[in-house]
Amino acid sequence: MSSRRPDALAQVSDFDIRLLRIFRSVVECGGFSAAETVLGIGRSAISQQMSDLEQRLGLRLCQRGRAGFSLTEEGREVYQSALQLLGALESFRTEVNGLHLHLRGELNIGLTDNLVTLPHMRITHALAQLKERGPEVQVHIRMISPHEVEQGVLDGRLHVGVVPQASTLSGLEYLPLYSERSLLYCAVGHPLFYVDDRQLEDARLNDQDAIAPTFRLPSDIQALYQALNCTASASDREGMAFLILTGRYIGYLPDHYASLWVQQGRLRALKPKTRFYDLSLASVTRKGRRPHLVLESFLESLEATR
Repeated sequence: MSSRRPDALAQVSDFDIRLLRIFRSVVECGGFSAAETVLGIGRSAISQQMSDLEQRLGLRLCQRGRAGFSLTEEGREVYQSALQLLGALESFRTEVNGLHLHLRGELNIGLTDNLVTLPHMRITHALAQLKERGPEVQVHIRMISPHEVEQGVLDGRLHVGVVPQASTLSGLEYLPLYSERSLLYCAVGHPLFYVDDRQLEDARLNDQDAIAPTFRLPSDIQALYQALNCTASASDREGMAFLILTGRYIGYLPDHYASLWVQQGRLRALKPKTRFYDLSLASVTRKGRRPHLVLESFLESLEATR
């Protein structure tokens, strides 16, 4: 007679899928409180449904309390499995909807920060066209680092992303979208703010405290940062702006992003005719991806705005 323990989840019901979607949102928001707005339900209801999920799985998924929210080892594994399951369900729904030639489903996009101030607004226009063609399409945008965007597209959590194009990764396809120019800036309060460009020698600039990005960039751009005295770092352009605006650091920012502070007299570009670099930004999708009508429609709109 077998003593094999029965499966904790012999069948996956609609209720289980709903609980797993809530669990995914809680993890991605970093806790119950932050997930309230995203889910549209109260913290106590979220807590109860997480307890229901743990009971159905027979596993402790997370620690919560005064010390904050954190996943258990089992919780991390369940989260990864839930991503695969929900991704497979979305792929199935998208393919079936495609049979009806009607745009439904989700579009999950990962973006590098601070692209919205680009004057071309290609992403904005493509999203507008997508919404016009498929009013029921649900669009989810995540602002994350370029590395996380590429990884998300590779593992299927994201359908498409937009990243600075450094070196291409195998398994991904890149479509050039923009070219943006970054200038070297300092803020009010910095010793160089009122110094005439003609008096700014390269040696003096290179001696100032500067900020280095931690995301991948082409080697020729990395060389520009290596010439500076980088005593701070930031994972994104907004973090670099925070540090530059202290008046204690110099650093590169996209000119479209910095323009409002320049107009307000809070930032100035240092030797803009020589201290700049141009960076290509590209959309990224997974090679060999399954047919996805919503994604293909969005990509067509991006192409049309070139």
